[in-house]
Amino acid sequence: MRRKLILFVSLVALIASVAPPAQAATATAPSIAWQPCAENPAVDCGTVTVPLDWGDPGGEKIELALARRKATDPSARIGSLVVNPGGPGGSGKQIVLRDRLPFSSDITSRFDIVGFDPRGVAGSHPILCSQELAAQAPDPFLKSQADFDRLLAFNARYKQDCRARTGPLFDHVDAASVARDLDVLRAALGDDKLSFYAISYGTLFGQLYAERYPDRVRALALDSNMDHSLGTRDFLDTQAWTTQDSFNEFVKWCDATSSCALHGKDIRAFWAGLLARADRGELHYPGEPETPLTKLLLIYETTGAFFGPDWADLAEFLVAVDSGEGTAKSSLKPLVDEEVINDATQAFCQDYLLPISDYREYAAHLASSRRIAPDMQAGPEALATMAACLGQQAPIPDPQHRLNVSGPTVLVANGLHDPSTGYNWALSTAEQLGRAGRLFTYEGWGHRIYDHGECAVQGIDRYLISLDLPAKGARCPAVPPTASTLSTYKPAPGPVPGLPGWVRQ
Repeated sequence: MRRKLILFVSLVALIASVAPPAQAATATAPSIAWQPCAENPAVDCGTVTVPLDWGDPGGEKIELALARRKATDPSARIGSLVVNPGGPGGSGKQIVLRDRLPFSSDITSRFDIVGFDPRGVAGSHPILCSQELAAQAPDPFLKSQADFDRLLAFNARYKQDCRARTGPLFDHVDAASVARDLDVLRAALGDDKLSFYAISYGTLFGQLYAERYPDRVRALALDSNMDHSLGTRDFLDTQAWTTQDSFNEFVKWCDATSSCALHGKDIRAFWAGLLARADRGELHYPGEPETPLTKLLLIYETTGAFFGPDWADLAEFLVAVDSGEGTAKSSLKPLVDEEVINDATQAFCQDYLLPISDYREYAAHLASSRRIAPDMQAGPEALATMAACLGQQAPIPDPQHRLNVSGPTVLVANGLHDPSTGYNWALSTAEQLGRAGRLFTYEGWGHRIYDHGECAVQGIDRYLISLDLPAKGARCPAVPPTASTLSTYKPAPGPVPGLPGWVRQ
């Protein structure tokens, strides 16, 4: 099965590589009618028009929502810096409106910061799905063939609902289409070449842009990288590894830090007890006895705390979960009083084909993840998104493949202990890019590196401003979370991938 998948992906990638790229959409640059944003008049808002289906560029069109903060020093302006916060489903418009990316004054003085909502997200014709149906999603920790069949049936029903509510765009929200949208946006902004900073899933847009439009790249700073070459087993196993690594780092910190609420305890035994209780349905959110805390949600909450990292808050949260009392902070909350939600997780299913034939194969993947991650059991984002895409049929719009980029030098920045886009993915991406990539390593923790200390900020700034790459093998020292200058950036609120019905605060 795996050889067949690899052969299929290779053939699709070969066909795509010999097909001439469509340039008609950027022959005449569209215009953007900027106006002060209603939510924040200090920021400009606008839209850019792109084809709904890039296979039919002359057909139906959609508008992408934009927000812009102008360069504070027009005399030093270089151009526009397009940004994306990841996801899938992150709103670039909102992070610019709310000024949630902690760029240095060196960046904000020289660039117009431009955020966009990718197709299918927020203000750009969102993927709409039933909240009531989403709340019925089966737990991805399957235990039988009957569970497997039930998940397949649910996914088919859920996808049918989303497609009916969303319309034709539902089948055209893949990252390759977003990369082509980016080129329309570049032209509309009046830039000959694209300057782009992206985090997490947004790095996939940048990777595919460099592959399709190498001559139109000025600078691509990709922070916390996706690896778009992975099949089912490798995708799940690499995610399990990086999640377990982050848990190990949390345990080390708590063992060495007297202020940790779990200091002096056998944390792994304590954690195993919580997982067992969650599996039996005995846990709820602290102070919210009506809101159950399943095993998946417990692992998701814990992984979310690694993004900062917010180790002290995590320890307090776990203590509160154990007692069931208190009002410990949570990053996830169930959506309520909403008839429909914007579920951009469906975009992932158009970028990653992760086939599994039956429960026996599913269980084998889970067992492999548990061997790699004995504490965390699995990478929760990988497990949840894989489960949400179960039943997806080939071909998909944007199949996995090894990158083939020539020309631009892409900055591949990553933390050594990233809980979501593991360092193993950055190593693989840099290796695929070869001479077209430069790996830039932060030796600490958390998801994204830009504001993790002066070294990381300056390294990315120099590249974006002057196109000066970090030296080969450049590494920035870890900054302890208690002494760092980390921002309060979190993704704009939206449903959590693979957990329909839950929103990250």
